[in-house]
Amino acid sequence: MDEYDETSDGQDRTPEGLRALTRDLVSIPSHEDPTAAGDAIESWLRAETDGAVERDEHGNVLARTGDPDAPTVALVGHHDVVPPADSQTTVGDDGEERYVLDERDGRLYGRGSADMKGAVAAAMCAFRDAEPEDCELCFASFVGEELGGVGARAAIEDGFAPEFAVVGEGSTNYSGEGVTDVVVAHKGRRASTLVASGESTHASIPEKGVNAVYRACDAVDVVRELEFPETTVMGERVRGSVAVTEIDGGTAWNVVPDRCAVTVDERTVPGERAPLERAESIDGVEWTVEQDLPPMACSDDAFADAVLAAARDVQSSTPEHVVKPHATDAGWLADAGTACVICGAAETGEAHTDTESVSYEVLDRCYRIYRGVAEDAGAFA
Repeated sequence: MDEYDETSDGQDRTPEGLRALTRDLVSIPSHEDPTAAGDAIESWLRAETDGAVERDEHGNVLARTGDPDAPTVALVGHHDVVPPADSQTTVGDDGEERYVLDERDGRLYGRGSADMKGAVAAAMCAFRDAEPEDCELCFASFVGEELGGVGARAAIEDGFAPEFAVVGEGSTNYSGEGVTDVVVAHKGRRASTLVASGESTHASIPEKGVNAVYRACDAVDVVRELEFPETTVMGERVRGSVAVTEIDGGTAWNVVPDRCAVTVDERTVPGERAPLERAESIDGVEWTVEQDLPPMACSDDAFADAVLAAARDVQSSTPEHVVKPHATDAGWLADAGTACVICGAAETGEAHTDTESVSYEVLDRCYRIYRGVAEDAGAFA
């Protein structure tokens, strides 16, 4: 492979235009509608690769190459993004909205650069250049990751089931500054509501009613006493959390409330959940789950070790197996039976910010990791 290099005139010398592809993808608005970004990905794959390219009815883009009878290794990303700040958008000469791009100090600034069009571009180039060994290589970029994994879930329901997947969410700067690590587990998120019902009355005669706020407070006390879920994945401790984040009850200062709702945010861990149902032991309290994004634990040690070896081969630092604090599409894939790890360029705290950026050098590193995994699948497949 060519070494990372940029000449003094700013010409792109990374493998076959990785920077240019990243710039193109990041410039395309995809917070409200990811269709245009998907179009660009699909067109590039059809023009630049020999893979079989598919655009499913949900808007996901998939491509395959290599031995279809061998285990499948997928390079997975998403091309939707969270809404940009005002400073991250502009209007072009054609009157169309574009995302603002800025390049300085070896980094590309712009909405979606870190989360995660940069890694998508790296995976696309790796898919193009790799000569898969002992595997079928699949590239997948999903829609709706920022909406709870809409695209990934739809693809799984349609039969998307690779044996192995490297999900290109952020794993850089976890074990140390400038290190691109390999995530072997991440937390999930369960969002739920406790609704306390009571009986309203005038506040001057509270004994004639049943105060829903008091019942809700009793339920909060139950939640407060719960132990946080905890487990271990490949020697790495994964500890979740439970927190009450909102309380809403009452209609007027002189009315005893007959309803009070309590929002609970739980960060789940593989195989464990906090027993929030205990709050229903309080009279008049009902517990409802609104969202349950699954956690992830890599189910194949050999695969996790092989990706870590690929990461060590392309950087002077020593990467480690680490744990990620929040949910990704890897949770849905792992829940469906795919052995997953996460490895990507985004740094901790970089995604979803008004100054979001990604390092070109780290994107080049991720390209080499992805290609290395595909070309050494015999180590785990």
